[in-house]
Amino acid sequence: MAHEKYADCIRACNTCADACDHCAVACLNESNVSHMARCIRLDMDCAALCRLAAGYMARDSECASILCRACADICDTCADECEKHDHDHCRQCAQACRECARACRDMAA
Repeated sequence: MAHEKYADCIRACNTCADACDHCAVACLNESNVSHMARCIRLDMDCAALCRLAAGYMARDSECASILCRACADICDTCADECEKHDHDHCRQCAQACRECARACRDMAA
């Protein structure tokens, strides 16, 4: 079954999406929200694409590898941005993004 075949990548995508959602909300509580705007936008984009990729894998879509390659790219972009900030939520998000990017690239290979 597809959800078992891709279980590690689906889990990484869902973990990343949750971390990105948490990071976006936490960024809104920072003292200089305008400084966090790009981080928030990328968190939202990354979370949405991670959930989409997880759905494609769960359905064993023939396009799952295409989505996973795109997911890996946005995860790296989001991680790059989060790593610019010293907040714990950004560091945790960056780590989840890096792990998801690796899992997605492995899946798509």
